[in-house]
Amino acid sequence: MNEVAFFDLEACELDEFTCLTAQSLDPDALSFTDEVVKNVPVYDSATIRPRLADPARRRAVLGEWAWVLGQSAGVLVLKGAVPDHGPLDAATAIYRRIIAREKAGSGGKGDHFATAGANDRIWNSLQKLCEEDPEVFALYFGNEVIAAACEAWLGPAYQVTAQVNLVHPGGKAQEAHRDYHLGFQSAEAAARFPAHAHDLSAVMTLQGAVAHCDMPVESGPTRLLPYSQLYRPGYMSYRREDFRAHFEAQHIQLPLARGDALFFNPALFHAAGDNRSAGIERMANLLQVSSAFGRAMENIDREGMCRRLYPVLQRLTAEGRLTPSAAEAAIAAAAEGYSFPTNLDSDPPVGGLAPETQAALFHRALGEGMTAEAFADALAVQSARRRP
Repeated sequence: MNEVAFFDLEACELDEFTCLTAQSLDPDALSFTDEVVKNVPVYDSATIRPRLADPARRRAVLGEWAWVLGQSAGVLVLKGAVPDHGPLDAATAIYRRIIAREKAGSGGKGDHFATAGANDRIWNSLQKLCEEDPEVFALYFGNEVIAAACEAWLGPAYQVTAQVNLVHPGGKAQEAHRDYHLGFQSAEAAARFPAHAHDLSAVMTLQGAVAHCDMPVESGPTRLLPYSQLYRPGYMSYRREDFRAHFEAQHIQLPLARGDALFFNPALFHAAGDNRSAGIERMANLLQVSSAFGRAMENIDREGMCRRLYPVLQRLTAEGRLTPSAAEAAIAAAAEGYSFPTNLDSDPPVGGLAPETQAALFHRALGEGMTAEAFADALAVQSARRRP
């Protein structure tokens, strides 16, 4: 048997890792951008957006992004992903209010890689934004380009979660790491999972960040090591000092403008940078998007979000403020798009292999012109059917 069954921390090979991360991305390998900065392809969202409206061209764009995230650099930038700064700035103001309120109530929150108080963090910023202002949520997450990036890596019915991170001047850099799932396990726990599960972990989530302010390099945008996701034992090796030293020596950083979005493979070695600026409060909405076939990191009250969002989407689409594709993106961010797990005794498949999803009910209600009250009742009935 030649295939490695389990990965061992001590057996990780720095030379192999160094060779993989020494690759260069040829712009000629890409069809939808001719700009590659420090091995990172940068896409103009204004150019990409109309291409997504045509099914054949959309499939080609998503295919290129999947290749970049999986087999190539592992990271891409969408310039101007949020072109209308009105909803972006409205969301920023809401997030700042939530931060102030939560700090007053609890004195600050812990972070994965920083002590409480070093950063300001909003857990479950997705649901909290929808609860504070569902119209801002709809206009912010009704974003076809961001939705396409999620679908490119995860397919349809993905599950969005989000966490806001606000890093103050003087905020320290993180150590290099990989992300959820196996990246959030101890070395001992990760070592118990077979090698093929390490491969699987990388395709179960997508990491993203929406810049809520201009982020020059001195403000500490995410440090990245292109191609590092290709090293199969990376969920073990990122914990070793020699691998972290290589990251420190070879990582790159890209400045981001307000409204830009960054997406990367969760297996890419990465770490937030030092905020060395004199006065930039670096704020990003961190998107951790999960496959329909996996477990998301946060519990989300998606039924409550759908109830709040439904009348707003009805109005915004009727007023022409949200296109059908933008409304679809907003629904995908809020509603559960997968049928399982459910209670098949009370929620059996009807007319197919799977019961109606929450997202499908949302779309059907909009198409049928259900009132908000009727939709809320239908949601409650659906949720009751799904309970054990």
